[in-house]
This record gives sequence, C-alpha cells and structure tokens, in this order.
Amino acid sequence: MRPALAASLLALTAALLTGCGQPQSDPAEAPPAGVDTRLSQEPIDAVPIKEAPPPAPVAPPKPKTEPAPEAAAPEAATPAVPPVGEPGSCLAEIGEARAKSLVTRCIAVSPATRPPCNTANPCALIQGEIDRACAMYGPDEQKPKECAA
Repeated sequence: MRPALAASLLALTAALLTGCGQPQSDPAEAPPAGVDTRLSQEPIDAVPIKEAPPPAPVAPPKPKTEPAPEAAAPEAATPAVPPVGEPGSCLAEIGEARAKSLVTRCIAVSPATRPPCNTANPCALIQGEIDRACAMYGPDEQKPKECAA
C-alpha cells in the first residue's frame, strides 16, 4: 500500500473515532424545531403505560337445541338412491360397483402421476389407461393380475 494512501486512511479513521459520541455543532444538521432529541434517563418502569380499553362485551353462545323428534326425518323412510354419474361418465355407463372396480384396476397398474382413473371419466378412457399401462410390461416381465381382468 502506498504510504500517502495509508496515512490518509489512518487520519480518516482517527478523525472518525475521536468524533464519535460528540454532539454535532453544525447548525445546518440541527433537528427540526419542536423535536426533542434528549434521551430519557428514567428507568423503563417509571414510564407511564397507557391502559388498553376494556374488551367489548361478547354475547354468550346460544345453547344448542336438539330438533324436535317429529321434525327429524326417519332415515328408513328415505329410499336409497343409487348414485348416478354425469352423462358420459363411467359411473353412468356401467353403474357404481363396476365403475369402482375399473377405477381400482386402473389405479393399481397406471404409472402416471395423474392417471385418468376416476368414475367421472368415460369407461373407455379408464380402460385405455389400463391397456396402456399393461402394454408397458415386457414379454419377460410378469404383469399384475389387474391386467388380466
């Protein structure tokens, strides 16, 4: 390092260190009028704390009432309605039991992260995914039992 540069840095460092903590005498840098820059010497415990307003009253919760026995509809009187899917869905095409069986087979064999194995999809789409997944096995590999069904 050059001697002149080192001397300048040393002088600057000394000026900064000796000026630390001393009040500024430059009137151009004085705080605006009305601003108190003195630090309080009182302990924190001596500073008054504003009280928080009391919480607003809360109404008590309403007690739960049981419905009248005559108002409750008996479950046995309601006939069981088999689920009917949207038109074109596998559920609508072949019914709940067979559609769920097809979806279970599809999920078991499909390597896709988001396979179309859902009863809301057409049965042909679900069967197509099963066929595609089963075709991925080589001739020397054993296919899952879901491929044979």
